[in-house]
Amino acid sequence: MLVTREEMAFDFQGAKLDPVKDKDVIVWAVQQFLYGEITGVQIGHWLYNAPDLESARFLARQAVEEFQHVGNFLRILEILGAPPDKAAWSVRFLATGLMGGDWAEHVALEMALGEGLVLQAFYAMIETVDEPEIVAILKRGVRQEERHVDFGEQQTRKAIAGRPALRRRLLGLALVSLWGVSRLEAFMKKRLPMDHPALKRLPDLVRHTVRIAELRLMRIGLTEAPISSMSAGRKLALVAEAYGGKLALGLASWVLSVLLFPLRLLGLAGPKRLTDTYLSDPLVARGGRLGAGTEAGTEAGANSAEDDPGDAGEQAGPGGRQAGHGAAARA
Repeated sequence: MLVTREEMAFDFQGAKLDPVKDKDVIVWAVQQFLYGEITGVQIGHWLYNAPDLESARFLARQAVEEFQHVGNFLRILEILGAPPDKAAWSVRFLATGLMGGDWAEHVALEMALGEGLVLQAFYAMIETVDEPEIVAILKRGVRQEERHVDFGEQQTRKAIAGRPALRRRLLGLALVSLWGVSRLEAFMKKRLPMDHPALKRLPDLVRHTVRIAELRLMRIGLTEAPISSMSAGRKLALVAEAYGGKLALGLASWVLSVLLFPLRLLGLAGPKRLTDTYLSDPLVARGGRLGAGTEAGTEAGANSAEDDPGDAGEQAGPGGRQAGHGAAARA
């Protein structure tokens, strides 16, 4: 990742959440995580619209991992003796309401920024929850989330290269995401016992999380200066330009779809997808070396998902861990 785990670390000064005394707090947090993992269904849209085979392979693996995480969080709720429940409005807004409108928005806002925020929350839970099995489950998910963030960072860099208008649009939309984080903080202050030794650190944690998000956006290349140093007028202008651009692109797409409708009835003038472009795809051009290729933005090939110990292998689920790992466990 462009921001290291050490940079993302936050000092809770030894404060812990007890699984008995602080059960309601942990349960509430896990219920929010569960909703976020359920939004893994959205990956299907991006898999269908993946720009290249390497990205499609990564997304296919990610979809498996996200649904493994669903089982993980259901297992944590089982450990705590609590049922799933509806997520907060601000969490639903951040995870679903801000779903990207195109590939660049997806990798920048949902993967680099959004999953980066989730990863920060994972680290915080690992640091504070005083229950070994829960911590072990969370640690297994962290490595996967780090890969997702890394993919988003690298793909965003690739998307904005030489495209200043797109860079500004993504930055404007990122500002809206960070506004959503502030709304979530306000909700948590009302919902959670802020006199708790760990939870009283929440405002500092949110400020740290926003600083890390700013650092990530800078290292990706979306902004040269921290967002916190921008004037309110500058931020409003970026948001207005971003949504104005989305509106214009949406209108142009609608007009084009109407004009091209007769041709599309004949199977012509449709969007180009991998089924149209696969013969010129770099992975296919390498011929029989498909399995040896590495995924975009990762160090391991897609086949490594089968034998990633303690990661994509044994995953927790309702009633305990799966009996095997790799492809056999997922079958």
